Amino acid sequence: MTEATTLRLARPDDAAAVAALLRENWPFLAPYEPERDEAYFTAEGQEELLTTALAEHAAGRVAPYVIEHDGELVGRLTLSGIVRGPFQSADVGYFVAEAVNGRGVATHAVAALVELAFAPEPGGLGLHRLQAGTLLSNSASQAVLQRNGFERIGVARRYLRIAGRWQDHVLYQRTAPG
Repeated sequence: MTEATTLRLARPDDAAAVAALLRENWPFLAPYEPERDEAYFTAEGQEELLTTALAEHAAGRVAPYVIEHDGELVGRLTLSGIVRGPFQSADVGYFVAEAVNGRGVATHAVAALVELAFAPEPGGLGLHRLQAGTLLSNSASQAVLQRNGFERIGVARRYLRIAGRWQDHVLYQRTAPG
């Protein structure tokens, strides 16, 4: 990871910065996101979501991170649907601000996440498999995943409701070395 890009566990006091980032970048992000109500774009709404995500983190089901670049919060990266037992798997989701898009920030953040996800516990998460999906047209996100060793495993028809309609997604996976 470059010195300028860092990944850290989200905190409830990130809520105002995350809400501002979402409001400012929504025209850029909206084609890739589910429809959101007005509360989603407020500090209070984000604090509620972060608090819930951190409670899920304490239960081992979610790992919510923020991405900082040059000391400024520029994105979110979340491991969700963490499954233990013989599966040891999670789903990866992320976004970065338009201002840093295309500058390697998402690539470096995903690289840090992969390292953390596959590192053994207690320092890491000890996972075996990560999965991510992108819209068919999201070549930038596909490139981020491919640069981080994810392989395309197929297309899921009508996978997620994005921008108000059910859309197909390209699915990627990466498994731990060894």
